[in-house]
Amino acid sequence: MALVNLYSDTQTQPTAAMRAAIAAAEVGDEQLRQDPTTTALEERVAALLGHEAAVFLPSGTMCNEIAIRLHVRPGGEQLFLGHDTHPLIAEAGGPAQLSGAVITEVEGESGMFAAGALDAAIAGSGPGGRYGARPRLVCVEQTTNMGGGRIWPLEQVRAVLDIAAEYRLSTHLDGARLMNAVVASGVDAATWAGPFDSAWLDFTKGLGAPVGACLAGSAAFIDEAWRWKQMLGGAMRQSGIVAAAGLHALDHHVDRLAEDHARARRLAEGLAQLPGVELDAATVDTNIVIFAVPDSSAFCSALADEDVAMSRFGPTRVRAVTHLDVDDAGIERALAAAARALG
Repeated sequence: MALVNLYSDTQTQPTAAMRAAIAAAEVGDEQLRQDPTTTALEERVAALLGHEAAVFLPSGTMCNEIAIRLHVRPGGEQLFLGHDTHPLIAEAGGPAQLSGAVITEVEGESGMFAAGALDAAIAGSGPGGRYGARPRLVCVEQTTNMGGGRIWPLEQVRAVLDIAAEYRLSTHLDGARLMNAVVASGVDAATWAGPFDSAWLDFTKGLGAPVGACLAGSAAFIDEAWRWKQMLGGAMRQSGIVAAAGLHALDHHVDRLAEDHARARRLAEGLAQLPGVELDAATVDTNIVIFAVPDSSAFCSALADEDVAMSRFGPTRVRAVTHLDVDDAGIERALAAAARALG
C-alpha cells in the first residue's frame, strides 16, 4: 500500500511535467551569471516579491542565514523573532554562530506577535547604550510553521513593520510557505514581501520542487548575498537544472495549493472528532495541522504500521502537512488509521 506521507510538505516528489522541465532546461555557468534558467527564476521571484533583485540558493535555511548575517553585525546585535520559528529551532544555532546574534523571542499566539509585544520586547531588551545588546533585526515567518500554518493578518504585519521603522530596525520575511498565505488570503506576494528589507520564497514545500529557494532584496543587498553564497559553498554551476523546477512550480503549482488547504481542513475536522485529540480545527488556515494526543510516539508508530506518516514534536504534539502527493483518499486513510491508533 502506498505511503500517505503527511510528515512534511518537503516530502513532495517532482511531477512528471516538472521532471520534463528539468530535463529540458537550458543551462550555463551560474557563478559567471551565464545560466539563463537560473537568471530567469531570480528575475521572476524579485518581481513577484516586489524587490529589485534575487539570488537562487540551495535552501531556505541558507536564505535565512545569509539575510540575518547581512542585517546583523557580529558584536552583540539583537534579532527579534516569534516563538518556535525556523531560525530558532531548526537552523543549528546558525544566527548565533554565523552572525553573533543575540536572539530574543517575541511572544504571540501561534508565532504571530503583535506590534505592542515587539515594542515591549525592544524597550525591555536591556539598558541600551554600551550596556545592552543593540536591537537590529525583526523577522516574521509567513506562514507560521510550528504555529500551525497560520497566516499573519496583513494589518498586524504592517503594524509590526511600523514598530521596526520607529526603532530603525531592519526587517526580514521568512517566506518558506508564503505562497500558501497568498492563495489562502488573496493578498499578492509583493504586498506581503515588498515592505520588508529582505524576503525569500521556497520551492521545496507545497510548490513541489526538489531543491532551492530565492532570497530577494535591494540590488546592493543581493550583491552582498552573492558573496556569502560563495563563502558558504552555495554557489553552483549549471543550477538551471534545478531552477527549472522552481519556474515550473510557479507556473503550475501555486493555484493548486488551495487543494492542500481544503484537505488540511478536512483532516483537522476529522481529527478533532476523535477521542483524546486536542485540536481547534478553526485555526487551520493553510496546509499544516498541529494537534495533541496522549502519547505522540505510540500514535505515530501505530500510524506508521498502516503506512501513514506524521511527525511528532515532544511527548504529545503531532504535525501533519498536506501537499500535492496526498489526495482525498489519502486523507481518509489517515483519519481511519488515526481512529484505530486512538482506539
